[in-house]
Amino acid sequence: MALPDKHGYFGSFGGSFIPETLYSCLTELKKAYAQAKKDKVFKDRLCYYLKEYAGRPTRLYYAKALSAHLKLKIYLKREDLLHTGAHKINNSLGQALLAQFMGKKRIIAETGAGQHGVSAATVARLFGLSCDVYMGEEDIRRQRMNVFRMKILGARVIPVTSGAKTLKDACSEAMREWVARVRDTYYLIGSTFGPHPYPTLVRDFQSVIGKEARKEILAKEGRLADYLVACVGGGSNSMGLFYPFFKDTKVKFIGVEAGGLNKDLNSASITHGEPGVLHGAKTFVLQDAFGQIKGTHSVAAGLDYPGVGPEHSFYHESRRAYYTTVSDKEALQGFKMLSELEGIIPALESAHAIYYLKKLAKQHRGALVILCLSGRGDKDLEIVQEYEPKTKI
Repeated sequence: MALPDKHGYFGSFGGSFIPETLYSCLTELKKAYAQAKKDKVFKDRLCYYLKEYAGRPTRLYYAKALSAHLKLKIYLKREDLLHTGAHKINNSLGQALLAQFMGKKRIIAETGAGQHGVSAATVARLFGLSCDVYMGEEDIRRQRMNVFRMKILGARVIPVTSGAKTLKDACSEAMREWVARVRDTYYLIGSTFGPHPYPTLVRDFQSVIGKEARKEILAKEGRLADYLVACVGGGSNSMGLFYPFFKDTKVKFIGVEAGGLNKDLNSASITHGEPGVLHGAKTFVLQDAFGQIKGTHSVAAGLDYPGVGPEHSFYHESRRAYYTTVSDKEALQGFKMLSELEGIIPALESAHAIYYLKKLAKQHRGALVILCLSGRGDKDLEIVQEYEPKTKI
């Protein structure tokens, strides 16, 4: 796909809505990334670390019991098997190598569920960089073990006390810090949001998911899948799966957003939002009549964000992808369903996509599906334990 254009727009979405102090920094990043993509040493190093350190390629696993239960043919793209337990390591390795390529000695990152913070702290140790991670106080409470992991890895976890004390607020604080330290600091952003070129470079680093899945499904089934299904918060795991199939128009994309508790308390930016500007890009945003960002909620901290990557907004507007919601209660049922049927404990983010398969099965029995299992559920066990007595398959 030719998009984004030179200004970072995917159709009418994207761009760089930034303070003047970040203009030169983003220009430097665009130039460095354009050079790195053509640099054989950079590409070889990235391939080496993805394979030897992160554990790629990940398996495309036929979920036999889940398939029989739902009357679908379901393959799971097992990003949960990667080092650090989620797809986030793909992007963190790519951007940490880019930071080195640019001569930066320090990285900062934002995190919600903690998985991006853990992967950022991990690559910082690997490449000898200092690392500060911004995390909302509410997410620190919900994801205590991931906070502990980051600290073990030598990162400084900086609590964010503003706003809802979740992912949006952590992003805002990280960007403020970057403005103050642009000369020596690289902002290792965790998803396909933010000003150009971040949505593009994160997509590119995560597209290894879809490239592998394409080869694997052709080898196993001799054809492409009917549906690709993935959860959508900022949108990196889903875009990583979708993007390499963009031109395969018979392959349908389904992005599953966090429906939260109800229509008024959710994180479904595309389903319930409208175009606006958030963290440097025009995209679908949850906002009120005055353009103020609404409060959000999801049982999955990684989906608790009031915006979405601009490329997803373009996919929605162009109808290349279909976006829908799954509630907290349904996601917890999806969590138990995969755990009990396949012996695989998923992250609550991925559990949203898993539950959606029940809805898909009602209309498209027998369809061939690839679902991106974006991460494992160790981090969410305490949350699930709180709800467990109320949760059934």
